[in-house]
Amino acid sequence: MPSNGPKSPAKPAQDGAGNGTKPRRRDLEVLNVAAQIFYERGYASATVQDVADALGMLKGSLYYYIDSKEDLLYRLIAVIHDEVDALLALLSAEEQLSPIERLELYARRVVEYNAKNLTRISVYYHDIDQLTDPRRKELLSRRRVHERYVADLIREAQADGDVASDLDPKLLSNCVFGTIIWMYRWYKPGGEFSVEELSDTATRFVRSGLSVPPTRAGQP
Repeated sequence: MPSNGPKSPAKPAQDGAGNGTKPRRRDLEVLNVAAQIFYERGYASATVQDVADALGMLKGSLYYYIDSKEDLLYRLIAVIHDEVDALLALLSAEEQLSPIERLELYARRVVEYNAKNLTRISVYYHDIDQLTDPRRKELLSRRRVHERYVADLIREAQADGDVASDLDPKLLSNCVFGTIIWMYRWYKPGGEFSVEELSDTATRFVRSGLSVPPTRAGQP
């Protein structure tokens, strides 16, 4: 953890927020309520008092879990990374899948996760830049692990002939993330599209967008 992290390691939220371990139930409740407040009011406008009121506790009691409002945002985003990193670990263990199949499964799982955690994901992408530099850089470095993973899968799929070899893997990976991340701006849970329809469509879109066009197949 960076040196400017939470100042009181003994606080409960430290035992499961952003360190790869499962957060305690009360910690998750605090973070989920904070996410809802940040989502509705915007991080800059929301206050610790707003979060305490929503939890039905005194502001002073909330400081048992945190040192500052930034702690709430940092821990919220760190827990998101813990969860998506766990998804990545499971996918990496699927050795029987080809690179393009692994990429499809990654897209599906991330879309499903984002759809089911829409409020938290929205706060992540709207407000991560509100963090102080060391914390923001730490979390962005965790994001880059996923970016490299997808770009590497694309390179491997290019070597297999499943993705056009004349296209830049990093550029293609950005297109993949645009498909599986941007949905947080428009998707409405319980609306016209189910999570299954959303993940199916996004996965097919990723696969068709990366596939070698028929006119290129078999060409030297």
